[in-house]
Amino acid sequence: MTASGTTPPPPGRRRVAVAGVALSDCGRVDTATPYALHAQAARRALADSGLDRSLVDGLASAGLGTLAPVEVAEYLGLRPTWTDSTSVGGATWEVMAAHAADAIAAGRANAVLLVYGSTARADIKARRRTSNLSFGARGPLQFEVPYGHTLVAKYAMAARRHMHEYGTTLEQLAGIAVRARENAALNPEAMFRTPVTVDEVLGGPMIADPFTKLHCCIRSDGGCAVLLVAEEYVPDTRKAPVWILGTGEHASHTTMSEWADFTVSPAAVSGRLAFERAGVSPADVDVAEIYDAFTYMTLVTVEDLGFCAKGEGGAYLADESAVPVNTDGGGLSACHPGMRGLFLLVEAVRQLRGEAPGLQVRRPDGSLPELAVASGTGGWFCSSGTVVLGRT
Repeated sequence: MTASGTTPPPPGRRRVAVAGVALSDCGRVDTATPYALHAQAARRALADSGLDRSLVDGLASAGLGTLAPVEVAEYLGLRPTWTDSTSVGGATWEVMAAHAADAIAAGRANAVLLVYGSTARADIKARRRTSNLSFGARGPLQFEVPYGHTLVAKYAMAARRHMHEYGTTLEQLAGIAVRARENAALNPEAMFRTPVTVDEVLGGPMIADPFTKLHCCIRSDGGCAVLLVAEEYVPDTRKAPVWILGTGEHASHTTMSEWADFTVSPAAVSGRLAFERAGVSPADVDVAEIYDAFTYMTLVTVEDLGFCAKGEGGAYLADESAVPVNTDGGGLSACHPGMRGLFLLVEAVRQLRGEAPGLQVRRPDGSLPELAVASGTGGWFCSSGTVVLGRT
């Protein structure tokens, strides 16, 4: 039975909607555990949806505990009959959303909760964890780790290659950090809101050439949750639905020697698939939420999603007519507690609903945006997941 008491249709290709989204407390959270942030975000997302927790029969979670979805489900008091623990770095949540949408459409689940929480910042401050050279030193990575080939160094190498191939400048990359901070300044939920200049970005401490500190994402605490439901539950939700229109995912490489072109991210494949399945083009999109652990990620992803030609990302993002990107301030300024991909979906939904806490995008006629894209990247451009969302 649905929440309104009607008999659901037989399993088939049902439409899938985002019914609820929410953040937990974010930024500096010194007194909560990651589990508590999961629970806080989940409760808020369910409240946002207006649906009862008893309807949730699916759970997707990664990054916490030994058996991530099992431990989180137990903590939340859920007993799901559909689970996903896919873990592909920052792209995890877009990929999970794709899997959940497919499961709901096929009748394998009715309401799937995607939930994340991390105290990455607080753990380091309290010395509960330390930084490490790499994610691991076994398997293919054993041929890179001994030479100091860190995650940030890999992104920095890719950025340098783009600069060499296409003449992309340090000033263009720095401008991405400046605009992220401008967006964050309007967002009361953002961790860093003080404006910065291109000169301040360029003059900061060097992390990995060409990245100075402000080219790199912040470290924060925080969590969020997204509730996906089958179309028959939409009449019982508190707010107008945001529909999942198309998704795509792609695994590219893990070792840098297997990456065919440092200037092409896996979003070139996941984006193409998502737009094709949604039946829309990048030109139709009103707002883009893009994973931005580093400024170069934003630049190369807008190229690979098709918002501009390859090599033109720097000039495109500097133009006032560019699609609005990372409207909450992104991982560069708003929050970045680890695998940030789920935050992209939350902000995309808020934009389509007209509920953005900071910068609210409007179409030229003053109406709310109709289409949004959320594109996450995992590892060191190893994987990508892209989701196209719409109000109709």
